[in-house]
Amino acid sequence: MPDAQADAFPETLALLAARRSVAPLKLDGPGPGPEALDAILRIASRVPDHGKLAPWRFIVIEGESRERVGAVIEAAYRADHPEADAARLALERGRLAQAPLVVAVVSRAGPHAKIPEWEQVLSAGAATMNLCVAANASGFASAWLTEWYAYDRRVLDALGLDPRERLAGFVHIGRAAERPSDRPRPDLAEIVTRL
Repeated sequence: MPDAQADAFPETLALLAARRSVAPLKLDGPGPGPEALDAILRIASRVPDHGKLAPWRFIVIEGESRERVGAVIEAAYRADHPEADAARLALERGRLAQAPLVVAVVSRAGPHAKIPEWEQVLSAGAATMNLCVAANASGFASAWLTEWYAYDRRVLDALGLDPRERLAGFVHIGRAAERPSDRPRPDLAEIVTRL
């Protein structure tokens, strides 16, 4: 193994050991520019993918499109909750406008003659996690969220999802206004079985 690669491993491990989600409300701009975002998305797509199906895709939501999609989220919420007050409707409308950039990761998993659908779903999850790690390695902070609107057909239709597609999540990307404290992590003794 070349020394340059060996020297990079401690940085990678340190990044993974310190990775922490940052709430969208605590993400400031600027977000990644076009070149940085393309690099992040290329890395996000480098995941295990049995059969080379690319059973996922990305929807970049930035600029005014955050408000446009937010209006759809607000309308769906208002239709289901006519009692909602103005503050709650403003919260729903602003769901995707808190961070400077949001990437929706779409799972395109489906029936296949040789590739189990579960493996395709896992690949979409891996792409979403790679997206978060690549954003963090590029100097940004991120949060992978779903929330109710990730499962709402009206919102999914507005995003252009096919009826067979599902949302793996929304990855909010920006710069951390403050470094969040870590949360408790599982004790290895409780989650590891050694055979």
